Amino acid sequence: MKRSYNVAVVGATGAVGTEMIRVLEEREFPVAELRPLASARSAGTEVRFRGDEVRVQELTDQSFEGIDIALFSAGGSVSARFAPAAAAAGAVVVDNTSHFRMEPDVPLVVPEVNPHAIAGYKARGIIANPNCSTIQMVVALKPLHDRARIRRVVVSTYQAVSGTGKRAIEELERQSRELLNFREPTRQVYPHQIAFNCLPHIDVFLPNGYTKEEMKMVNETRKIFEDDSVRVTATTVRVPVFYGHSEAVNVEFEKRITAQEARELLEAAPGVVVVDDPAENLYPLAVDAAGKDPVYVGRIREDESVENGLNLWVVADNVRKGAALNAVQIAEILIREYL
Repeated sequence: MKRSYNVAVVGATGAVGTEMIRVLEEREFPVAELRPLASARSAGTEVRFRGDEVRVQELTDQSFEGIDIALFSAGGSVSARFAPAAAAAGAVVVDNTSHFRMEPDVPLVVPEVNPHAIAGYKARGIIANPNCSTIQMVVALKPLHDRARIRRVVVSTYQAVSGTGKRAIEELERQSRELLNFREPTRQVYPHQIAFNCLPHIDVFLPNGYTKEEMKMVNETRKIFEDDSVRVTATTVRVPVFYGHSEAVNVEFEKRITAQEARELLEAAPGVVVVDDPAENLYPLAVDAAGKDPVYVGRIREDESVENGLNLWVVADNVRKGAALNAVQIAEILIREYL
């Protein structure tokens, strides 16, 4: 293990890239050189790291010379083009896009769930970060799956606009102002008004009637759990919240597990905070999760409609645990155990 590492952040000026840099600093990751990379449009701007202004460089094939770890969050086409170049230059890539997630020789990792999978990075020099909504769900489900084995998951999500990026955050803010001033809301990012509305449409629709986002949750959950027998069905919804995804998760198990047992397992689980006292109006809220690291779980109750079922309400900051933090946690395991 070296004392410090050269780290590139691709997409450094975007919502997730900015958060990656913040998390690297907050967690005191041993960065020797931070190399922020972005498109030609953003090159020359500066990002703040450890009290200094660091100049953003234009992303090219030559950007990764001397880099140990490259954190990517600039879109699937950018990762497809430049992640192999980074790996060829000797960097280990942690990619936050969907491009590599389902490729069999690329590990898909949530550190609290399947850290052992990181060892597979040697095949291509790339590790995939799962989808934000998948990450928080599997963190909550892992201790329950280990105890009683999941048969089926039915999940409905309530996803913040920050999952779409900076332009979507600006759109929600702008539309809210427009509507509150009795003006017609302008649409640029979403096909419908997002302010004061819910859109049952995240990513593109597929021939089976599901969206890509919904099928990501299905396929990624199975890959992370290394169990194709786990059945998952999802409905993903964009809601007028800036930060923090919420999920209503219904789980059917092979064995019976009580709500109290589930509560105790989750209270002991890494990365999970249980907030579950309905009598005192205590349950996870997106506004409380924003800017925080844990996955919050509450409304834990037995499903009275099936023999071995539970209902959970799961909330996390999608930009932190759902993206930037998960990537940095992977990097921490890399330097501790592999590099």
